[in-house]
Amino acid sequence: MSENTSKNPRARATAELGDPELRVILSEIPVGGITPFTTIDFPGRLAGVFYLQGCSWRCRYCYNSELWPFPPGGNRISPDKILSYLKSRQGRLDGIVFSGGEPTAHAGLTRWVEAVKSMGYQVALHTNGMYPDRLGEVLPLCDWVGIDIKAPFDQYANVTMREGSGAVAKASLRRILSSHVPYECRTTVHPDLLKNESLLQLATELHDLGVREFHVQGFRQEGCPDPELRASSQPGAVISLDLQDRLKAIFPKLQVRG
Repeated sequence: MSENTSKNPRARATAELGDPELRVILSEIPVGGITPFTTIDFPGRLAGVFYLQGCSWRCRYCYNSELWPFPPGGNRISPDKILSYLKSRQGRLDGIVFSGGEPTAHAGLTRWVEAVKSMGYQVALHTNGMYPDRLGEVLPLCDWVGIDIKAPFDQYANVTMREGSGAVAKASLRRILSSHVPYECRTTVHPDLLKNESLLQLATELHDLGVREFHVQGFRQEGCPDPELRASSQPGAVISLDLQDRLKAIFPKLQVRG
């Protein structure tokens, strides 16, 4: 029994799942795509990524917009292929990442995570914080969480196109911070959506909530559904060196990704 399983009674409860039961559970997971191997999506681990189909936010810079439709729309990888993948990677990968789309948009997420952990995998979750209560349910099973914070919380709808999205994202971030699960807080920057002043406002809001490490990442054109953002994006640095210095005054641990 792995260290994670022995310490987690919920994972221990699924530790003896057989193939038939696993197949039933995995048949429910709307996996729209798999990254077989990654070293960057689950810090410190070798992992695979499950991209779950379905998200009701419409973030203007989203590069996985093909995953927006909920089942029966979108792609769907068969449970046989998912089970075969998980079995073939046992002992070779450390963990599985649940990404999307938005994993917490699905009521079965906790059950799916339990099934994957029963096979000896650690689990990471990538979330936008859309469903705080569902996030709170699955957090005890997670070994790491990455949360995308879009903008200052009163400006969220400018990015997500959904009123009230800032309030639920803030509630989810509070749950993550109080859970003591290792996490990453990250923000995608496109200058048409997030001006320097807004990014500094967001940084202050995050610091006041208790975030001490901040990751800023650049806009990616691939998959973005918004032609205006694609047309106005410029190659080069994500943010200026001056702005980086101002952010470092708030977050000594600042990472900027191109």
